[in-house]
Amino acid sequence: MNAPIAPPQKGVHLVSGPEEGASYWQPLPSTGYATVKLHPGNSPINFLSAGIQVLEPGTHVRNHAHQRNDELLFVYEGTGRGIVDGKTYPLSPGSLIAVGRYVEHVVHNDGPGQMKIFWVFAPPGLEDWFAAIGRPRKAGEPMPAPFPRPDDVAEVQKRLKFVAAGELKQG
Repeated sequence: MNAPIAPPQKGVHLVSGPEEGASYWQPLPSTGYATVKLHPGNSPINFLSAGIQVLEPGTHVRNHAHQRNDELLFVYEGTGRGIVDGKTYPLSPGSLIAVGRYVEHVVHNDGPGQMKIFWVFAPPGLEDWFAAIGRPRKAGEPMPAPFPRPDDVAEVQKRLKFVAAGELKQG
């Protein structure tokens, strides 16, 4: 006997305006800011988080990897380069970087203007990183002077399962 098939269920949704979401100024070497648009704390979607990161000219996201997360980075404004496992790739609007666990990656904004990146992180957790190392940002406020990472950044990396550059064991 066949079990009855349940009728389709309507999914969930979330709509986030341009300046909505928890937003944080980012420390050196990134500067700029990150805004978390979707995370388990603001939606019933609990298997990923997503948001934007804005890098100022001449800055970068430092080289790192993740122990437990896959990450998508979609450039929608600006130009620069991504370095993934030691290989350099040009980045411009429409470029996508997809990295799995333990894949080292870095993003440089080499262009004259801001680089804007949409990110997706699964399982969630990147939102905790931005909150832990950043400073709260309000829409429209001027960017603060560059500031260093917190003194406990190594502990934050360990707690959030980041792999710092050079920590990967070559196999």
